[in-house]
Amino acid sequence: MDNKALGKGLSALIQKGSEDFEDSVEQEAVSTVPVKKIRHNSLQPRKDYDDAKLDELKASIQEKGFLQPIIVREIDGGYEVIAGERRLRAAEDLNLKDIPVVIKNVSDEEVLVLALIENIQREQLNPIEEAEAYKKLIEDFSLNHEAVARSVGKDRSTVTNLMRLLKLPAHIKRSVFENRLSVGHGRALLSVENMIQRDHLFNMCVNQNLSVRELEELIKKSTQGTVRQKKNQPAKQPEVLVLEEKLQEKLGTKVAIDAKRKKGKIIIEYYSLEDLERVIKLIAK
Repeated sequence: MDNKALGKGLSALIQKGSEDFEDSVEQEAVSTVPVKKIRHNSLQPRKDYDDAKLDELKASIQEKGFLQPIIVREIDGGYEVIAGERRLRAAEDLNLKDIPVVIKNVSDEEVLVLALIENIQREQLNPIEEAEAYKKLIEDFSLNHEAVARSVGKDRSTVTNLMRLLKLPAHIKRSVFENRLSVGHGRALLSVENMIQRDHLFNMCVNQNLSVRELEELIKKSTQGTVRQKKNQPAKQPEVLVLEEKLQEKLGTKVAIDAKRKKGKIIIEYYSLEDLERVIKLIAK
C-alpha cells in the first residue's frame, strides 16, 4: 500500500487531524436510517466504555435529541458506524428506531484512522487502546510510524513511545489500561531488564502509590549499584551467579553475593520499611 496516498486521502477527510473531523461534515446531507440497520465498527480501537458517561449521554439524547449525526458507511446492505459509537450504543439502549447519519464512502484504513482520531480528539482512549490502534494500522495496512503519526496529527515520537508500552507484561499493561499506572510509570518499568526486579517495582508502585519520579529514583539506585559492582569486583564464578539469580527470584529484589575463599556476605536490597518487612517474611518461611 502507498503510505503517501493514504495520508493524502485522509487529509481531505479529516482536515489533517487539526480539527474535529465530525465538525467538517455538518454541512453535508444528513439522512435518517433505522438503528437496527447499523452495525458496530469492528475496527473500533476503543474497548472500554464508561457506563456512567453512557447514562449521561442517554439522558442528553432524551432531553435534546442528537446534537450531531453519526458518521457511517454503506456495507453489506446496511451501514457500519465510523464515528459515533457511543451515540449508537445509547440509541440501542433507548430502543430508538431511527438515528441521523452522514454517509461516507471510505476504506477500511480510513475507518480505523477516523475512529482513532475521534477518540483521541475526545480523549476517550486509554494509552493501551491507543497504542494497539497504532499497531493495527502499522501491521494491517503496512504503514510506518511516520505515516501513522501524520494521519492522526501527532508527533512520530509520541506514536513510537506509546507503542513501546505494548512490550510490557500483560499484568502491567492491564494496570496502565485501568489507569492504575500512568504512561510515565510504564515507560520507566520498561527500562528494567530483570523481570523479577521489574515485578517488584511494579508492586511497589501499585501498593505505595509511587510517583514516576520516585520510581525512576529507585530504578536509578538499583542500576548504579549494579554498575559499581561490575567496576569494582572481579568476575564472579558461574555457580555464584546462579545462586544470586535463585535468591532474587525467591525474594523479589536485587541480591548480590560477595564470595571469598572461605567466607563471604550476601547483600539484599530493599526500598522501604514495608519492603524490608516483606523480605524478612520471605526469609523466615
